[in-house]
Amino acid sequence: MKMEELTMPTKYDPQSIEKGRYKWWLDGQYFKAESDEKKEPYTIVIPPPNVTGKLHLGHAWDTTLQDIITRMKRMQGYDVLWLPGMDHAGIATQAKVEQKLRADGISRYDLGREKFVEETWSWKEEYAGHIRDQWAKLGLGLDYSRERFTLDEGLSKAVREVFVKLYNKGLIYRGEYIINWDPSTKTALSDIEVIHQDIQGAFYHMNYPLADGSGSIEVATTRPETMLGDTAVAVHPEDDRYKHLIGKHVILPIIGREILIVADDYVDKDFGSGAVKITPAHDPNDFELGNRHNLERILVMNEDGSMNDKAGIYKGMDRFECRKQIVKDLQEQGVLFKIEEHMHSVGHSERSGAVVEPYLSTQWFVKMQPLADEAIKLQQGSDEEKVHFVPDRFEKTYLRWMENIRDWCISRQLWWGHRIPAWYHKETGEIYVGQEEPADSENWEQDTDVLDTWFSSALWPFSTMGWPDRESADFKRYYPTGSLVTGYDIIFFWVSRMIFQAIEFTGERPFKDVLIHGLVRDEQGRKMSKSLGNGVDPMDVIDQYGADSLRYFLSTGSSPGQDLRYSTEKVEAVWNFANKIWNASRFALMNMDGMKYEEIDLTGEKSVADKWILTRLNETIETVTRLADKYEFGEVGRALYNFIWDDFCDWYIEMAKLPLYGEDEVAKKTTRSILAYVLDNTMRLLHPFMPFITEEIWQNLPHNGESITVTAWPEVRTDLSDSIAAEEMKLLVEIIRSVRNIRSEVNTPLSKKIKLILKAKDENIVTTLQNNRAYIERFCNPEELTIGTKVDEPGQAMTAVVTGVELILPLQGLINIEDEIKRLDKELEKLNKEVERVQKKLGNEGFVKKAPAQVIEEEKAKEKDYVEKRDAVNQRIIELKQL
Repeated sequence: MKMEELTMPTKYDPQSIEKGRYKWWLDGQYFKAESDEKKEPYTIVIPPPNVTGKLHLGHAWDTTLQDIITRMKRMQGYDVLWLPGMDHAGIATQAKVEQKLRADGISRYDLGREKFVEETWSWKEEYAGHIRDQWAKLGLGLDYSRERFTLDEGLSKAVREVFVKLYNKGLIYRGEYIINWDPSTKTALSDIEVIHQDIQGAFYHMNYPLADGSGSIEVATTRPETMLGDTAVAVHPEDDRYKHLIGKHVILPIIGREILIVADDYVDKDFGSGAVKITPAHDPNDFELGNRHNLERILVMNEDGSMNDKAGIYKGMDRFECRKQIVKDLQEQGVLFKIEEHMHSVGHSERSGAVVEPYLSTQWFVKMQPLADEAIKLQQGSDEEKVHFVPDRFEKTYLRWMENIRDWCISRQLWWGHRIPAWYHKETGEIYVGQEEPADSENWEQDTDVLDTWFSSALWPFSTMGWPDRESADFKRYYPTGSLVTGYDIIFFWVSRMIFQAIEFTGERPFKDVLIHGLVRDEQGRKMSKSLGNGVDPMDVIDQYGADSLRYFLSTGSSPGQDLRYSTEKVEAVWNFANKIWNASRFALMNMDGMKYEEIDLTGEKSVADKWILTRLNETIETVTRLADKYEFGEVGRALYNFIWDDFCDWYIEMAKLPLYGEDEVAKKTTRSILAYVLDNTMRLLHPFMPFITEEIWQNLPHNGESITVTAWPEVRTDLSDSIAAEEMKLLVEIIRSVRNIRSEVNTPLSKKIKLILKAKDENIVTTLQNNRAYIERFCNPEELTIGTKVDEPGQAMTAVVTGVELILPLQGLINIEDEIKRLDKELEKLNKEVERVQKKLGNEGFVKKAPAQVIEEEKAKEKDYVEKRDAVNQRIIELKQL
């Protein structure tokens, strides 16, 4: 285009270039999977976000990495499907809707199940819209024609099929067990939905009197409120202290019930008193011991954590209020004789934060051992069969969990979710499990519970493709998927479950690779949370710096598996990088003089700078492709940054100004062609990371396609590499940098002309320097330039040595030595004061004791910096005085 036709604004403004671009991509259907049999398919299913609120920085990081992979694969010629979707998130979403209803003075029971579910669907529609808006703002290349939801009909059918098949195979069963119970949301939790936190508690030591009046047995507990459900005291069978008491009874204080003394190997005779109170309905270990001894299970709590009828005088009290009262009563009776403070790990609900209660309940479970065995076996197979974890250390994390698996409690006492496909006969109590309700449905009642959210999420890679219809076109073409991108915090929750369900129901791995990333933390390394007030809304960051700046920072700010520290300064630095790209591109475009794509010609005679930049482009294409294939996006970012900022912007564009502003039309045409070619390929390499700015620049470049999203990935052209030119350019850069460094040392601006002598090691180097004399003159600004193997060397000069060349800058006319010594003396005086000040501060014991460690480290760093600067200035003064 001609200069006046250039549509790029003079300043990089992310808001203006991002506005409307996403809709343009969608209208062009550039993200839609083509089902083109000539292309190899590549699939990613998005980890479905919960429909509970806004996406956070972790989502932005996770989806940006997926977008990079899919954009790159699409450009590499794959038939890419990136399938979007969302999760119904049972507990979390129901809690949000109930909270909303409470604000209106309504409970779910006022509405009833059907109306409440309708209300929750309305919530889902509203928040799904918010999530799609956020996906759009991030620029995610999703195929919305295939969007799924974990409660839509297709996925519900898959869930029912899996439940029924596992049940018929004996891998799903119903039983009474101790489960994790959340009294706040009144639902069961699986083990991995429980977060353990160390809190200050106590051991309460009590004496249970023997029924025959001959003494007592000491027991201890951290939960005295559960003693009301005690049905035994257990001792080790070989503990000589208690052998004579086995089979006798003690009186349970307060309740007054006689309970048996039993012998069991579970008891550690060397811990505490060697006697343990047994509460089978409120402790998993006691439950197992109770089964062995046929003990009664007495549940003393209601589902909301209050005490029930079996708690006697404490009925109706909250469990923790009961604890306080029972401790007081036991002390008054003389039973409780010692309270010992004790830090211990207490389970809390991941969703509600409530203290989890080990609770006897009838629930549905998945028998995990057979499924886990197959998942472990898969990892022992060939590379073509197993799941590859990136970094591979997380495979051990996954396998450790699989090897120590416990049965999975899958029922939840909720209304929002996949209702369990089990019915109970109203008269006989018979259980029927099936995909459809029984024919005589009026005689049956469906289980009121729903399935754990992760039960449906575990089927996500194949249920979204149309399974259980194995003839579904998408299932046959796009499954198994290429990679999964997710955080290390849900390896157990989700990754492991997808693997064992995929093996069971599809006979193969659900994905080839699992790219594991860490958590986004604040600058101090703390987890982002509402309580700390350190959370960052990614949409706010985009509003300020643009999606490309956030995306590039997130994707290049850490290595696989590592946490990422969010930094506004670093996002701003990326904006500066984007601004540099914008300005360099605009300069190049303004000097292309309306060049068309077919006019790009790389066959003309090239300068050393031309040959070098083409060589560096080839190297960058190879590096970026190789590292991206290994998911090393941080290293990719560094390679791109170095090439774009240093090589292209700082060196090549500056050198290109010589022919562009010169009179040689042939050289101009070659330079324009190289600018167009290099910029085109650079935008393609950068596109997966910064899709908006690269599309905008690419649309202004001479091109032969519709969108950069579907143009070809750059390929190395060996015919354009020139290692000799690369070495020559390296020498020129070294010379120019050295001259600039000397000018800086002696405080001589580039605008001031100097004498420059280049003493070469041999005639070949002399030829190279003479051939590129124009660059040396342009960037070193000498009034007199001497090049040779033998030169007249002045007595007083600044020198530097680079590969094969000695640089000599005569001091005469460069600086006034006396004036420079005076200037440096003042600088030395200032630095001495700074060193003295910081050393005095660090020598102050009061400051060192009271100041935070971070502040002290900062002061030590200042001291080191000032001392180094002082020593350098002092050395320079000595050198000048010797001249």
